[in-house]
Amino acid sequence: MARPSKNQEEMRGVEKAATLLIALGPEKSAKIFKHLKEEEIEQLTLEIASINSVSPQTKEAVLNEFYEVCLAQQYIAEGGITYAKDLLEKALGEEKAKEIISNLTASLQVKPFEFIRKTEPSQILTFIQDEHPQTIALILSYMSPAQSAMILSALAPDRQADVTKRIAAMDRTSPDTIKEVEKVLESKLSSLVNQDYTIIGGVDAVVEILNTVDRATEKHIMETLEIEEPELADEIRKKMFV
Repeated sequence: MARPSKNQEEMRGVEKAATLLIALGPEKSAKIFKHLKEEEIEQLTLEIASINSVSPQTKEAVLNEFYEVCLAQQYIAEGGITYAKDLLEKALGEEKAKEIISNLTASLQVKPFEFIRKTEPSQILTFIQDEHPQTIALILSYMSPAQSAMILSALAPDRQADVTKRIAAMDRTSPDTIKEVEKVLESKLSSLVNQDYTIIGGVDAVVEILNTVDRATEKHIMETLEIEEPELADEIRKKMFV
């Protein structure tokens, strides 16, 4: 027998999922079903069939919760739990942010060091190059191969082989150790993660400056560069007269 919809607080997870699919409509729900297992599709189909009606208020509440969870997961992927909490507090308020993060951390498996996924390898290198080789190996093990390769290549030659051997020998690391290293690194990178960096300096900037200074200053700088950095002087001169 079909049953009426409940208040959001009274709904089980599968009920919320079914209500969400109803709110999204057949076309969007069909796309979601393509990514689910057979037993999940069967369970949701039975749940949808058992729902008699869904009030506009319930639909709106479930859609809002879905949006908030997606937003939180996106923030976590971009910058970790702390970063997500800070942004959610600004967007939704402190209490709501705590509630969402609490619910997510209870069920969501966040990959260790996920917060450095969008950080430039050169920035990460600055903070880890003097760490113990085992710590570096642990961090690189959780990074993408491309990021790890860039950092490994930039390490001192005597450390490259050591770190590589430790990565190869690494099997299991205790969760407490991972959390501790992650916490320290996240703290160090907190001022850098997800910031936009403007490209400044470079030869083009020098050319613009030298085209602006007085002739005597330009001559002095170029003569000095021709002695100390002849290749750079040549590159600047070519661009100045383009």
